Amino acid sequence: MTDRAFNFEGGDNDAVRYRLDRSMVAWITLNRPHRLNAINATLIDGLVGSLVRARADAAAVVVLRGEGRAFCSGHDLQEDELSGTQAVSIAQGLQDVTRRMQEFAGPVVSAVHGYALGGGFEFALASDLVVAARSARFGFPEVAVGLTVTGGVTKLLPQLAGPMRAKRLLMLGEMIGADEALAMGLVSFVCEPEELDQRIEQLAQELAAKPRASLSLTKQALDAGPDNLLEKQLELEVEHLLSAAKSKDASLARDRFRER
Repeated sequence: MTDRAFNFEGGDNDAVRYRLDRSMVAWITLNRPHRLNAINATLIDGLVGSLVRARADAAAVVVLRGEGRAFCSGHDLQEDELSGTQAVSIAQGLQDVTRRMQEFAGPVVSAVHGYALGGGFEFALASDLVVAARSARFGFPEVAVGLTVTGGVTKLLPQLAGPMRAKRLLMLGEMIGADEALAMGLVSFVCEPEELDQRIEQLAQELAAKPRASLSLTKQALDAGPDNLLEKQLELEVEHLLSAAKSKDASLARDRFRER
């Protein structure tokens, strides 16, 4: 299988690049480096389209990253006026990104460097795993510019960091570094900036090599856990165990494990 590149929305969306590698890892790159990958309607269309394509391609893993000096600096206030119909459209687009990332069967991994602000921070929080360069900076500046968050963060952030930290980050708009984000449970790994590409490649390949059914069912159970009562979650775990155990890739994985 050769690597493939796709564009969306009429074939001329240069704001997002898509590549599927031989290991079935879908690499999605935000590509507005001249604006620090700030979010506009074109970028949202390209990102949603890329996530749809990853699902259609049966990708094992999605990796989201940013071109240039930043992961994503949030909404492009110089391009769009957030009012009326435009505001609704942008908000619904950001929410669709969150839905697509959470609905994707396999792990979604964000590789964060530079700024991850506003919607960019939302993209990271909607991921399953986040690898951050130690120089990365995270924050929600929405309140400071008279806006509010829209990408499901008022649910995701309290679950990850706790309600008091969520209020601190959202209400005060504090910017935090990668090490503090790690301590808050908002990122999975921190590495030196020059090691980010290698670390994300290793992680993506490690995840892609795992039994798909087990990985997908584990993601589903973890995502369902906060909303389920314990008894419901216990039933779900048994259902998932039975489903995973009879999958072909699980059988192969057990054979390889026995051979160690």
